Amino acid sequence: MSVSESDLEVDEKPRLSLGTAGARALSTTTKSVPQMQGITPRWLLKKLPWVQVSGGAYRVNRRLTYTVGDGRVTFVSTGDQVRVIPQELRELPLLRDFTDDGVLGALASRFEQRAYAAGDIIAEAGQPADRVYLIAYGKVSKLGTGQYGDEMLLGGLADGDYFGDQALAGPAIWEFTVKAVTPCILLELPFQSFQQMNGQSEPLRAHIQDVLSQPRPAQNPRGEAEISLSSGHSGEPDLSGTFVDYETSPREYELAVAQTVLRIHTRVADLYNQPMNQVDQQLRLTVEALRERQEYDLINNRDFGLLYNADLSQRIQTRNGPPTPDDLDDLVSRRRKTRFFLAHPRTIAAFGRECTSRGLYPDPVEVDGRMMMAWRGVPIFPCDKIPITEQNTSSILAMRTGEESQGVIGLHHAGLPDEREPGLNVRFMDISEKAILSYLVSAYYSVAVLVPDALGVLENVELGR
Repeated sequence: MSVSESDLEVDEKPRLSLGTAGARALSTTTKSVPQMQGITPRWLLKKLPWVQVSGGAYRVNRRLTYTVGDGRVTFVSTGDQVRVIPQELRELPLLRDFTDDGVLGALASRFEQRAYAAGDIIAEAGQPADRVYLIAYGKVSKLGTGQYGDEMLLGGLADGDYFGDQALAGPAIWEFTVKAVTPCILLELPFQSFQQMNGQSEPLRAHIQDVLSQPRPAQNPRGEAEISLSSGHSGEPDLSGTFVDYETSPREYELAVAQTVLRIHTRVADLYNQPMNQVDQQLRLTVEALRERQEYDLINNRDFGLLYNADLSQRIQTRNGPPTPDDLDDLVSRRRKTRFFLAHPRTIAAFGRECTSRGLYPDPVEVDGRMMMAWRGVPIFPCDKIPITEQNTSSILAMRTGEESQGVIGLHHAGLPDEREPGLNVRFMDISEKAILSYLVSAYYSVAVLVPDALGVLENVELGR
C-alpha cells in the first residue's frame, strides 16, 4: 500500500519551542463573572426617594376632594360595531351615582356609532351642543379662538374620553371646535334621545332633578374643599370661620413582593468556588432580575404602577403624534419642580429627531457623572420598561419627587431579616434529600403619588414618523 505525500503532515521547519496548545494545558484562564443582558440602568429606582414603611402599608392622607366624574369610558366591539359598557356611563358627571343598571343599558343602546376622517369637524364653536360624544377610537383636538382672532389649541382627547356631556342637563352652545386629528370612531347620544329616556324612566328623571337641584360644594380650582379666608378688609369685621376637611377613606399602598426560590446543588456550592463563589454569583444575578422586575412593576402594575395611577387630569395627548418640544412644555407646565422625565429609548430618539428637524439642540445636563439628554434643564432618563404598543406608540412620564415636595415616592422596608440590600433579603430555607440548597429571595416595594399633579403622562406618542 503506497502512501501519498498529502497523507503525511510534515512541518517544513522543526519547532524550536513549546506551542501555545500545549502551554495552555498548564496555564490558568482568566474568566469574567457571569454576564447578563437584562441589566439596565434602572434610573427610576435610582432617582426615586425611598421612604421606610415599617408596618407594610403607607397611607396617603389628603384634603377632601370632590369627585367630578372625569374618568374614561370603556367600550366593547363585535366586528366593526362598537358599544359602550352601560356601567361606564357613570363616568359622566350627571350619571355618576345613578344605580339602575337597566336604565343605563337602555341608554347605552341609544348611542349611535359614527366614523370621522382626519381633518373632519365634529363640533363647531357657536353651534348648539345637542349631543354627547364618546371617543371609542382615535384622537381629536379642541380648538378655540384667541384674543386677536387666531386659532389656538385648547387640548386633545383620545380613546375613552368624552365631551359634550353638558348637553344632558339641557340645551347649550359649543364653546370650542372639535376636530379629528386621526381617523376616529365616536358614539353619539342626541339630546332628544336622552330626553325620551328621561321621560320614560322615573328613577332617571328623579336622579337628574336631584343632581341639578343640589348646590355645588365650595371648592378650589383643584377640586379640594374650600378653606374660607378673609383678606383686604379693614376695621373689625366678622371673620369667616373655617376648617380643613380630609378624605374619609384615604388610599393605602401595601408593599408588593417579588420572590423566587434559588436552588444550588451542594456539590457545586462546596467544590466549584474558585476563583468565584458560585452561591454569590447565583444570588447576584437573581437579585439583578428581581430589581428589573421591581422597576417594571413600579411602572406597569395595574394596582400601583405609575402608568395606571396617573390622575386623568394629568394625562395629555400629543399635538400631532410625535413627541415635540411643545408637548414636553405642556407636560412640564402642569407641575412645579419637575425632577425628571422617563421615556423609552426609542421615544427619546423620536424626540431628538423632532428637535433636530426644528434646528433645536437642547443642552445636556450632568447626572451622576454622565451627560444626559434634557429639556428645559430637566433630564430625560431612558427606561425600556415603558411599553410600546402594537400601533408603535408609547408614553412619557414627568414627575416631581419627594415627601417634602408632595411628589412621587418609592416605598420599601429596610432592615429585613437576612437583608442583602435595602428592601431585599435572602433567607436560607433547607437542604433537600437530593442535596439541593434552597434560598428564598424576596423584594418588597411599592410607589405612591402623594398629590395628583406630582405625576403627568404624555400619551399616544408616535414613534414611527
